[in-house]
Amino acid sequence: MNDSKLSALFRFVGIVVLVLLLTAAFAGWRLWSGYTAFADRPLAAADTPRVLDIERGDSFRDVLRRLREAGVADGRDWQWQALAWQMDVARRLKVGEYAIDPGITPRGLLRKLEQGRVIQYRFTIVEGWNFRELRAALAAATALTHTLDGLSDAEVMAALGEPDTHPEGRFLPETYHYTRGTRDVDLLRRARQAMERTLAEVWAGRQEGLPIETPEQALILASLIEKETGAAHERPEIAGVFVRRLRIGMRLQTDPSVIYGMGDSYQGRIGRRGLDTDTPYNTYTRDGLPPTPIAMPGRAALEAAVNPKPGDTLYFVSRGDGTHHFSRTLAEHNHAVARYILGRGNTDNGSNNGNDGNDGNGRQ
Repeated sequence: MNDSKLSALFRFVGIVVLVLLLTAAFAGWRLWSGYTAFADRPLAAADTPRVLDIERGDSFRDVLRRLREAGVADGRDWQWQALAWQMDVARRLKVGEYAIDPGITPRGLLRKLEQGRVIQYRFTIVEGWNFRELRAALAAATALTHTLDGLSDAEVMAALGEPDTHPEGRFLPETYHYTRGTRDVDLLRRARQAMERTLAEVWAGRQEGLPIETPEQALILASLIEKETGAAHERPEIAGVFVRRLRIGMRLQTDPSVIYGMGDSYQGRIGRRGLDTDTPYNTYTRDGLPPTPIAMPGRAALEAAVNPKPGDTLYFVSRGDGTHHFSRTLAEHNHAVARYILGRGNTDNGSNNGNDGNDGNGRQ
């Protein structure tokens, strides 16, 4: 082969190699630009709520499969794997339930899985609930793992390590956050511990000279206050009435406690028979506090119980609007009963005091 032909061959080979190199470089550039665009482009599926579940033992390949099952079609598997390798997170993804948020990118989603920012559920214990209502709400919380269904109240308390404790009033009303799969008994234990802490704090700041001697009595009194009024500003004044009655040996005569003692026999009215039927919770027939709390008091009711408003009122009657009229004397109180109870018809809703023309704090 002469020099001219050899030179032409080299030129041809050079051109072919150059074309191949350019093609490879272009392909590489396309792959890289596609990868970088994928990593930081919002996921198409993230415009609607999606949930990704990562279970214990899942490999990164399992995570990708679950992503596809959740409706995330963006990117090729190799792109997700390359991104996880680049971020060094493939083996650090946390177990749990994750929301694929609107606008989230693949990079943002992998970081979220690495940090374990799982979906948080909320469970609220409402002020004034009794234990039966609390258990019904727990049973209806589908994200919880249910371990208490079918157990008696005593068995539930035993599961909490307090087999001899009456359950009423032992759980602090507030909102608790939890993740899917949390056991109902563990959530209940948190609420129990929160009540213990709060009661201890409140008791430490109590007024001097109260006619209650223990945190347990404060809890019982707070439950009565909680059930007597839904108006927050009235709680200290309600507490003042009860505390003054306890000091002078006057019966509390509070309807919510009577109703609690009636149990299933209460059908919307206490009536004379209910007032006269003796139970451990009938504060018309028995002196002092009832034997246990009758509901779950919130922190405000607990604070009112140990820091009652000073004054000289001994009676109160519902105005029918959620607030009460407070009186110093029985005569003034009877006048208020005639105005607010008899004047609108003899109603009885169990927390507003008013039975057969008598306020729950009116009979002597």
